[in-house]
Amino acid sequence: MAEGYRYELNKSPNQNSNESQRDSSYLSLRNAEELSNWTNYPHSSDSSMDLSYLNLDGMTLHHNLELFKHPENTQFDEKNEHRKAVQFLFLQHNRLDFIPENLYKLRNLKHVDLSNNFLTEINEAIFELKQLSILVVRNNLLGDLSLPKKLSTLEQLQELNLSGNLFRTIPPEIVDVPNLKSLHMGGNQLEELPRDIWKLQKLEVLYLGGNHLRDIPAEMGRLHRLRSLILCENQLQSLPSSISCLRRLRSLSLHKNQLTTLPPEIVTLKGLVELSLRDNPLVVRFVQDMTYDPPSLRELAARSIKLFRIPVRQGDLPSSLHDFLNSACRCVNPKCKGVYFDVRVEHIRFVDFCGKYRIPLLQYLCSPRCSDTSSPHSDTTSSDDDSDVPHSRLRRVLLG
Repeated sequence: MAEGYRYELNKSPNQNSNESQRDSSYLSLRNAEELSNWTNYPHSSDSSMDLSYLNLDGMTLHHNLELFKHPENTQFDEKNEHRKAVQFLFLQHNRLDFIPENLYKLRNLKHVDLSNNFLTEINEAIFELKQLSILVVRNNLLGDLSLPKKLSTLEQLQELNLSGNLFRTIPPEIVDVPNLKSLHMGGNQLEELPRDIWKLQKLEVLYLGGNHLRDIPAEMGRLHRLRSLILCENQLQSLPSSISCLRRLRSLSLHKNQLTTLPPEIVTLKGLVELSLRDNPLVVRFVQDMTYDPPSLRELAARSIKLFRIPVRQGDLPSSLHDFLNSACRCVNPKCKGVYFDVRVEHIRFVDFCGKYRIPLLQYLCSPRCSDTSSPHSDTTSSDDDSDVPHSRLRRVLLG
């Protein structure tokens, strides 16, 4: 039989649990979710119960809860007025196979962590926790039919972490949660996303890394409050252009996918400060396609005319050659004054948009020599209305 519970007051979760640590200024979760978690741990004056790593099964937990005397039944003086009730319950790394019905004894719970257990469902006992705002059930055995139908009755629920389970899609019960701000479903078996995901209008963090997603519905662009979108380690080949509607997006993780192109509209995400693209065919294709064919004599002559500004009057050349001269394209290298016509060099350029992030784009140069003298970090796409962006703002694109 597992040992009984440990009840601790006036002790912050930073002291109670080595598995969950964060403060008001920096957030940390395991499984590479550092940039996607927005919630802070409470102040040290709040109460918590740490029952983690006790080898508890469901029946043992039920027995302990029956013996538990709720602090609401105890009189405190004014000095200890803040010691009201257990608000934070940590049950990670046990042997729980069900959630005891008598969990209602802890009615003031705001944060429950059930990670690393053997739960196959979240039963309706959770409905009694009307104050619940954070529910973490990582690394269990939950699937598409494991959630209670009335999950939406938890009106205070703001963060739901179901990473490391067996979900193949996001259940409709989750989409109906009215005030959800953070949803973590990384490391599942997601193959598709529901088109009505747009209903999560208050969602700020969406973690979907480590699944089997091949595409993203266009309705994703209607999540207008989204600030962090993690889609890494999936099988995505493209992104919908509607992603440009996520005007508040600051972090976009796309590494380890099958992306071959990016929607041009992505450059309009002026609030983006981190974009991760490494380990995608996108970058490999750019590098492999840098080929250059020798220009024809016609092109060499036309380039000379343009470069040295040789005047050409009407009638000096056939109309077809006049049209050819008018089709000249200026080399995008700011240090080169050359032009090109039919022959050009495909070149990968890392463009820094508005001083916020760098992204690889395909550009055309007039000759291979331009790639040695180009200024790949200069910003030719910045707009005047972005001049107030601080230079110290984080900017990075991870490609290697």
